[in-house]
Amino acid sequence: MRTRREYKTASSIPVKEVYTPSDLDEIGFDYVRNLGSPGHYPFVRGIAADMYRGNLWIMGQYSGYGTAKDSNRRYRYLIEQGATGFSIALDLPTQTGFDSDHPMAQGEVGKVGVAINSLRDMEVLFDGIPLNRVKQIRTTANAIGPIFVALFLAIAEKQGIAPQNFSILLQNDILKEYVARGTYIFPPKPSMKLCTDVIVYCSEYLPEWIPINFCGYHMRDAGCTAVQEIAFTFANAIAYIESTLDRGLPIDQFASKLTCFLSGTIDFFEEIAKFRAARKIWAKLMKERFGAQDQRSMSLRIFCYTAGSKLTTQQPLNNIARVTLEALAAILGGVQILATSSYDEGYATPSTEAATIALRTQQIIAYESGVTSAVDPIGGSYYLEKLTCEIENRVWDYLRRIDEMGGAIAAIEKRFFQSEIEESAYQYQKEIESKKRIIVGQNEFKSDDEIKIEILKIDPEVEKKQIRDLREMREGRNHDKVAECLKALKRAATEDKNVIPTTLEAIKAYATIGEICGTLKQVYGEHREVF
Repeated sequence: MRTRREYKTASSIPVKEVYTPSDLDEIGFDYVRNLGSPGHYPFVRGIAADMYRGNLWIMGQYSGYGTAKDSNRRYRYLIEQGATGFSIALDLPTQTGFDSDHPMAQGEVGKVGVAINSLRDMEVLFDGIPLNRVKQIRTTANAIGPIFVALFLAIAEKQGIAPQNFSILLQNDILKEYVARGTYIFPPKPSMKLCTDVIVYCSEYLPEWIPINFCGYHMRDAGCTAVQEIAFTFANAIAYIESTLDRGLPIDQFASKLTCFLSGTIDFFEEIAKFRAARKIWAKLMKERFGAQDQRSMSLRIFCYTAGSKLTTQQPLNNIARVTLEALAAILGGVQILATSSYDEGYATPSTEAATIALRTQQIIAYESGVTSAVDPIGGSYYLEKLTCEIENRVWDYLRRIDEMGGAIAAIEKRFFQSEIEESAYQYQKEIESKKRIIVGQNEFKSDDEIKIEILKIDPEVEKKQIRDLREMREGRNHDKVAECLKALKRAATEDKNVIPTTLEAIKAYATIGEICGTLKQVYGEHREVF
């Protein structure tokens, strides 16, 4: 007798053969009735009444490599090709607070992003690119969030552009670094303080900037499910919000500028349902837990980046189809910002050709497919609504468990997030190895044909040039001024003040990121992972 196959989503949610109105009866008439209209609480169907009919999502690409000059060339190209935003990928030394000539930076300069050591690099990075020319500029700065606030303010001053006239989205989410990514510098408590400094400062002086982008993407890349992605991201968000409230800011003064950074993977319907469920959960959290009154505080803006972890090195051109499906799911799910992966990301930083195809994928969906004509076009689908409800319920269960542990920081310290992600990643890999999950070109439909693609290679001379430029910059600056600024920064950190004003003065004096982080380490110490 033939064994009947069991169908499940990537989050192990059972999938029936067919869905009917009775499935909506099971989740309750109130659930369906309370979906609301697009642009209205609880925002399941989207945060704007006309959604993409009014404004398309921001089309951005994650880019940056080598020196600031190399990345400037790529950014100019992407803007010419129609990109309306871009994300500044930083190399690992920059993200972890090391200058390019530090021993810990050796071999990593410019490899997975652009090397930024000081204001001098930012001047080159934005040469010929006025900050107000691009709808949105994003950065992966997390442990160094306050430093990048200062860098953007300083370069704006150099360009003669008021910071209110452009938008910066700062990732500034350190908690997920302890869980899934590892680019932390300081222990959790002072790191939370620095992230909160950014939220408070932007709320008071830079209301058009997005001070934090709660990030589930890297946890998803590490192996968590869609349910865990939303739950862990929102648990972290709760911790940041509570930290900001403790600083005396009312919820409606800052919540409307908070955004969420989620992965877009290939489990098509689950991903659409995930984005819809996330908006509903967020709306309820803001209204019921934090007492928000402003509808803008309750409407979650989502930045989605298609999942690099789902791309394969085998038959890499297949990744174009994968990214198309992931992007389409994100758009049907109603995201506000979308970055699409390039087919060669399994090998290296995307080539110009691959980055262009990734951008064209978004443009074809936007202008040729017709999916932007109607708002939430598949809302009301029996399957989709049942799946949205199931994801929502499972996320609330996780949030209750995390609250019982004492919140996100306590859960991270107990390695709850980490162990859950590890288990999910293990189960996923077992499914691939047993062929319960087919990955075309990897564990099935394999080919021995060699596919030759252009791969972007970072010239070894990049590191040498970056170090030469850094040392030349140091020699030409006012050393007494730098020392004075760093002393003021240390005093601000010691006195538990917001460090951004003194960081800005240090940046304008051409202090380096390594020098600023070194000063803060004297006060805060360094984090060491304990296994």
